Amino acid sequence: MKLYKISAVLLLAVIGSTNSNAQKKEKGFVSLFDGKTTTGWHSYGRNLAGQGWKVEEGALHLVPTGNKDDSGDLVTNKEYGNFHLKVDWKVAPGANSGILFHIKEDAAKYHQTYSTGPEVQVIDNDGHPDGKITKHRAGDLYDLVKSSSEPVKPVGEWNTAEIISNRGKLEIKLNGVTVVSTTQFDDNWKALIAGSKFAKWEGFGTFTSGKISLQDHGNEVWYRNIMIKEL
Repeated sequence: MKLYKISAVLLLAVIGSTNSNAQKKEKGFVSLFDGKTTTGWHSYGRNLAGQGWKVEEGALHLVPTGNKDDSGDLVTNKEYGNFHLKVDWKVAPGANSGILFHIKEDAAKYHQTYSTGPEVQVIDNDGHPDGKITKHRAGDLYDLVKSSSEPVKPVGEWNTAEIISNRGKLEIKLNGVTVVSTTQFDDNWKALIAGSKFAKWEGFGTFTSGKISLQDHGNEVWYRNIMIKEL
């Protein structure tokens, strides 16, 4: 009995230490998704989240219906400038989506989130046609910077994306690996935009703060554990 009690105490100590380490690791981060509702989010240019965005088993699940009233990129109610964002994502076979940031929400002037916000690509590399295009694969800074490696997991498995934007320095991580490192708003950034599909898009990539978005590309996708730390 004494040995049992000692073992139980040691087990609790280990669990407590693990929880403490986890809390310490996530210190400063706040949740952007409560796992139960779409509170804090809305579809771009609207007041509420489109009905295509379901909350299931602690995740945001986009279920495309083909009805434009149910669709729309989900955006945060709040704007963020310098931040460290963490998001878990997975896609269905053949799916395409993205995580966008520094979005200027002015639907009358900028009709879509991607009109102004750079995008971290979320995609089935092998099952979607975009996966065959350079700078359009998972983890890429869409159409701007190609990932230095591809640590993406198989379709149907959860990946963790991180976006760190801090005073112009931009870093993208996929499953703990830094895949993109660049600088925003300098001459090189302007050159990247000039050499992309966004070259003539007024306002694209120019805002130093803005909304964060989960893209509705018309395909099935899941997001969970969405956390942010303002820097």
